[in-house]
Amino acid sequence: MKFISWNVNGLRAVVQKNFAETFAALDADFFALQETKMQPGQLDIAYDGYTAYWNSADKKGYSGTAIFTRHQPLSVTYGIGIDQHDHEGRVITLEMPHFYLVNVYTPNSQDQLRRLDYRMEWEADFQSYLKQLDTQKPLVVCGDMNVAHQEIDLKNPKSNRHNAGFTDEERAQMTALLQSGFTDTFRHLHPDATDIYSWWSYRFRAREKNAGWRIDYFLVSDRLVPNVRQAEILTDIYGSDHCPVMLQLL
Repeated sequence: MKFISWNVNGLRAVVQKNFAETFAALDADFFALQETKMQPGQLDIAYDGYTAYWNSADKKGYSGTAIFTRHQPLSVTYGIGIDQHDHEGRVITLEMPHFYLVNVYTPNSQDQLRRLDYRMEWEADFQSYLKQLDTQKPLVVCGDMNVAHQEIDLKNPKSNRHNAGFTDEERAQMTALLQSGFTDTFRHLHPDATDIYSWWSYRFRAREKNAGWRIDYFLVSDRLVPNVRQAEILTDIYGSDHCPVMLQLL
């Protein structure tokens, strides 16, 4: 079973950049998107054999998630059930027969860390949501989690320490999540891989120089680790400031 996750940074823009061809070539069972930046009805997009589920932000042109799936879920949940978090379209959960798929676009702490306090509230509540689901069946969690966990996960760790996405607080929250029963599938299979990133700034020719960050993840409940066949970062696919990430499960 193949999963793709991609922060498209505006789906209406990416559709103009061969998205349909990329979608078909990747041939995934589940295709999760973040930062769709659109409301229902703003784009006529459908793919044969797939059902789409959308969670849009109240604010137009902001945030938003979607999942295209070939498989019929038992149930679909939008948000995490906490009002202060559920107006930005950040989470979709599909309940499948043997697992939950959670697609997330984690809030960015922003310049001057002006949203870091909110980010910490989000982390606590989102992790509680995941842990509660995990008591029922194992999870596949994917998306832009807006944190480079370790120094190996970004090009310039020293100069970026205390910047959004690489604060001690954010990194500690990722550590806590992993220690609570989840595995970072890419790092599990590629523990020493360097210079492999999923996001590059549009400034300073960062992608050309590969001055990037690994902030897009597939996590699985620890008990699913034996089923992890492949976890890759598809750095050769363009169209966004992020590239897709991929997971294959047996």
